[in-house]
Amino acid sequence: MDELRPNDPSRIGGHRLLGRLGAGGMGVVYLGRTETGAPVAIKVILPEHAGDAGFRARFRREAQAARSVRSRWAVEVVDADTEGEQPWLATTFVPGPALSEAVARCGPLPARSTRVLGRLLARALAAVHTAGLVHRDVKPGNVLLTADGPRLIDFGIARRAEATALTATGLVVGTPGFLSPEQATADGTAPGPASDVFSLGCLLAYAVMGRPPFGSGAVEALLYRTVHDAPDLTGIDDPELRALVADCLAKDPAARPTARQLDARIAEDIPNGSAAWLPEDVVRLVADRSAAMLALPGIEPTVAEEPAPPARRRVLALAAGGAVVLAGGGYAGLAAWRGRADGKGRPGARPWTIGVQADLSGARSAAGRAQERGVRLAVERFNSRTDKAFALQVKALDDRGEPQRAAEVAEEFARDRDVLAVVGPTGDAEAGAVLGPYDEATLPLVTVSSLAITYGPGSRKSFFQAAPSYAVLSVPVVVRQVLRPGVERLGVILDRAGGRAAYSGGYATNLLTGDLTTGTTYPRVVPAGTEDIGPVVEDMLAHGSDAFFYAGDAAGAARTARALAAASFEGPRMAMYTSMDTRFLKDAGPAASGWEFVAPYTDAAAPAAEEFAAAHRERFGSAPAPWAAEAHDAAGLVIAALTAAAGTAGKRPTRAALVARIAASTYTGISRTYAFDDDRMLVADDAHLYRAEQGRYRYLGAAPKTGA
Repeated sequence: MDELRPNDPSRIGGHRLLGRLGAGGMGVVYLGRTETGAPVAIKVILPEHAGDAGFRARFRREAQAARSVRSRWAVEVVDADTEGEQPWLATTFVPGPALSEAVARCGPLPARSTRVLGRLLARALAAVHTAGLVHRDVKPGNVLLTADGPRLIDFGIARRAEATALTATGLVVGTPGFLSPEQATADGTAPGPASDVFSLGCLLAYAVMGRPPFGSGAVEALLYRTVHDAPDLTGIDDPELRALVADCLAKDPAARPTARQLDARIAEDIPNGSAAWLPEDVVRLVADRSAAMLALPGIEPTVAEEPAPPARRRVLALAAGGAVVLAGGGYAGLAAWRGRADGKGRPGARPWTIGVQADLSGARSAAGRAQERGVRLAVERFNSRTDKAFALQVKALDDRGEPQRAAEVAEEFARDRDVLAVVGPTGDAEAGAVLGPYDEATLPLVTVSSLAITYGPGSRKSFFQAAPSYAVLSVPVVVRQVLRPGVERLGVILDRAGGRAAYSGGYATNLLTGDLTTGTTYPRVVPAGTEDIGPVVEDMLAHGSDAFFYAGDAAGAARTARALAAASFEGPRMAMYTSMDTRFLKDAGPAASGWEFVAPYTDAAAPAAEEFAAAHRERFGSAPAPWAAEAHDAAGLVIAALTAAAGTAGKRPTRAALVARIAASTYTGISRTYAFDDDRMLVADDAHLYRAEQGRYRYLGAAPKTGA
């Protein structure tokens, strides 16, 4: 649990707040106490969702239904306000660990424990279904373990796109690996109670095997296996349990047992207040969490500060964020940096090191070198301070953009105890290859240029995605292209040559158009290696496309630009930022003019980057390249967290303490404000807009947002 922040309320309804349990894309979850002293978890909806009439209506309807759920094995909704300026909902608080944590730390559960788990969760689902609800996200993270049995949480509340997975046919609610075939196909049919039973089967398989029954990996592959392949139940040795799980995992919803039938089918006794249903190491974990509740403050001491005057709030924000300001303001004293920025601390002291893992010699070396420079500039800026309690140094390692080499670099950083955090890596494949070593070492990893929607089922406890995902970047694309006069249909070209990035960006744009606008789309998927895109363009124009979005690589974008120019199309044209390089300008020639791009990185011409750009020119003799400012921001985020954790005494923090600091921090950088949800993903959706003009890319400013 984290402490309350200065702007957090001290009371919600009749509940005194004790601290923050977490935050995500939908809202903030607080731990509170009722007037009688009972602990409750209170989810407060963010203002942007509260202002959505449709979302508020769903929240109101489903909160009312959730209050009717009556089961000992499902958390109880004890209070709610669906009409206030910020709606909220309070449930009983369960201090036990999630099933996902218990399996990760203690290993798979025995067959008997899994049968008890299945019976009691079946009872919880039966109560949910009786209330007219479908949970839609039954997964190990939504099951808490206590001495007297499990508790199902997070049911019946209106869900947003943050809780979805992207497929070829739609956005699906749920968690890949634990969702049903009918959820995975996203054919527009609302999932029914049988969908929850399938998810329960996946959960029980995970509990007893330690892995999901349909494997892991890329989302699209995982969803395909869920729909088409038989589950892998190797490792379930108990015949009765294996048969039960297999029946839950039937592809046909009608062939699955109901939750009530599962309850009747499982003969295992319920705990009756005894913790003997769990193995000893899990019981100890449960006991530790329960004991922590005894250390919570009582009602009266839990008083948050009254809102401070504006000037004082600014000081508090700077102190809390560990803001770094040079004497003289901003980037003053540039010439003095290099003489004082040697990174040397006290004699004999271990160095405090920020690592840079980047592609410094491979296909994306320009981006990797830009990020290394951004980090070095941030560290030099910090080291030039006369009031610093410690000094920093930079250690850069080249992974060449190769996943295998990336894993080796991650292992080296993990072994180097002087390294407190790492900025990188450059690409999605490398990021997916290194999460294990960094999480094992609890070493903070902050990436600014890996934008994948998912990296598989592995833990992300120390991985921070400090950039909007490909799907999030699709929102300003839709707003820019469709919400303009004369545009009714957006032609979406998904070029398989662009790989997973194009897949994610193309499908998200296609699907979000209908959610965000009244416009329609005409999508076409182009096989990798297609040289003549003219017939595709002609077909799209014949079907009324009056604006275009291309998701793919620079070569394909250039071919598309030439084909549209040959067809005399002069309407809005946009491509993913992955196409935005010199090759597009060269290959497209005059046809490149007018094409626009939404990018996650800012430009030296941006007002917020002016001082940084000047410092970069003085230090390196050139304007900053794309990704330099974002890497500088990432390093600044880490330095602010280090400063706050070290305090005035300059005490070296542990890696784990630094992970917690970064997770709880809000940091305003050059490109955007950085804050993270519970999955360590960026909360902000700031992006930047560019246009190709006269053989170069011109920065237009901030990309548009919904409702802007």
